[in-house]
Amino acid sequence: MEKVIPKIIYEDECVLVVDKPAGMIVNRADTTKNVETLQGWVESKFPISNFQFPIDERNKDFVERVGIVHRLDKETSGLLIVAKDLESFENLQAQFKSGKVEKTYIALVHGKVIPAEGEINVPVGRVPWDRRRFGVVLEGKESRTLYKVLDCKTLRSGKKEEILTLVEVYPKTGRTHQIRVHFRYIGNPIFGDELYAGRKNMKSDRKLLPRHFLHAAKIKFFHPVRYASASVAGGPKTNEIIQLESSLPKELSDFLSKLE
Repeated sequence: MEKVIPKIIYEDECVLVVDKPAGMIVNRADTTKNVETLQGWVESKFPISNFQFPIDERNKDFVERVGIVHRLDKETSGLLIVAKDLESFENLQAQFKSGKVEKTYIALVHGKVIPAEGEINVPVGRVPWDRRRFGVVLEGKESRTLYKVLDCKTLRSGKKEEILTLVEVYPKTGRTHQIRVHFRYIGNPIFGDELYAGRKNMKSDRKLLPRHFLHAAKIKFFHPVRYASASVAGGPKTNEIIQLESSLPKELSDFLSKLE
């Protein structure tokens, strides 16, 4: 892939929303030395503040997040919120925790998804035999994912013919790898998923698409401060909702166009 650079979708004095490209890691860690991260990009482009942002238990191995409120996996593209001050950061964290933030993803998965609309409600946690992976485990955290089928496609590649399903996904909780784990659980792993599509699928998928097909397409949240003088006319004020969208990246839309 080419060098990955985030695109700014929205900005005022409190909030920055970026469109993260696939291939960019969000948070800096010991394992990401000499690798460009979204955290490093934010620090270099926008010296947000000198506050030490709190780090939750799940992300305790990461250094301060410079206002990055939530995460996307490395290969997941799409919308991500950054707070510019501690008050906004804490407010947005509370919105995520209480379920006020609405997120919509677009995914392409293996097989035909039945029923066409549904909910996946099974606990997700780290599996004991591989710390990179998560799965449906009894001691996992409550995890809810709603979905709606958008279209069914046929993939023809050489002698291979397979049904793929394009789905719109609405996670109601924010567990690590939640969408990827949930769709594997129902027998419809995400196309190109190195961890959860299975070795055979992953090998053939990666010949056609160099990433997994998961994109954070929409996000909706309340502006985090009471009086915001946005940098654009008509910007968010008291309790105003910010609702943003991101189109599918070219590599995903191009791949879709090749399906029947």
